[in-house]
Amino acid sequence: MDLLDQLRAFVATAQTGSFTSAADRLGISNRLTSKYVAELESRLGVRLLQRTTRKVGLTPAGDELLARTPALLDEFDAVLNAVSEGSTALSGALRVSAPVTFGEIYVVGMLARFASAHPDISIDLRLDDRFLDIAAEGIDLSFRLGHFDQASLKVRRLGEFRSVLVASPDYLEQHGTPAAPEELSEHACIVDTNRRNPRRWMFLKDGTETVVTVKGRFQVNSASAAIALATKGLGIAYVPSFALTDALAEGHVVTLLNETRSESSPIGAVYLEGRTLPRKVRALIDFALDDVRATNMMLG
Repeated sequence: MDLLDQLRAFVATAQTGSFTSAADRLGISNRLTSKYVAELESRLGVRLLQRTTRKVGLTPAGDELLARTPALLDEFDAVLNAVSEGSTALSGALRVSAPVTFGEIYVVGMLARFASAHPDISIDLRLDDRFLDIAAEGIDLSFRLGHFDQASLKVRRLGEFRSVLVASPDYLEQHGTPAAPEELSEHACIVDTNRRNPRRWMFLKDGTETVVTVKGRFQVNSASAAIALATKGLGIAYVPSFALTDALAEGHVVTLLNETRSESSPIGAVYLEGRTLPRKVRALIDFALDDVRATNMMLG
């Protein structure tokens, strides 16, 4: 059997955790996928996968092969595309992940613009507020918000966004408008648990950093939900500026403490450390960097 087919079957099985899911991804039968992997193991003389009744796992040899093979396959495809007569187009599949709200508000549109420029690219977008395991999920590129420290990942910084304090006019009429960050501790605050320190809100004024511990009845894991609760007069929310466009424009909420500098966080394109980036992934990173600047929708 062809070595490339065997390697593709191994990578798909290792990334999805089952021969059935791998077969679905590759568009071949479950039986053929299993056969390709078995022949690769026979060719190499080592066991690559641990088979159980519920899931397929990696052996140490399989883990080492998986760390290197996806990039090699992508580079092989890129070489074939580059030397094809008259072919300079990008092609193939891209698996991308992003946080839910950021993904819905920005990444979906950005990917649509990228796909329009590259009609032979197909995109599998996974929206999840958890930090997905890029290697295990087979993610080519992950858009992430905020600071994180993971040695196995590399980050291309795309820009930053600011958090903004908002409340509805009704809430402010009933409870008053805070004049300083310290006064937030006396207000009902809507806590977004996606933040790194959900109940500790940080501000900067005249070079002095102020951290306020807030309280409130509502705790959510979505900036959109926090804004929705704020529009109903249920408290003050501290949310990313990019999520606020409609609510602000329609007057459902107003910004607070505008003279105080709010917390900023980076936006990054994340990929595996030590991996040779395929041309299509590099192209998406470069496109996203330019798109962020062009839309200017992150900075608040």
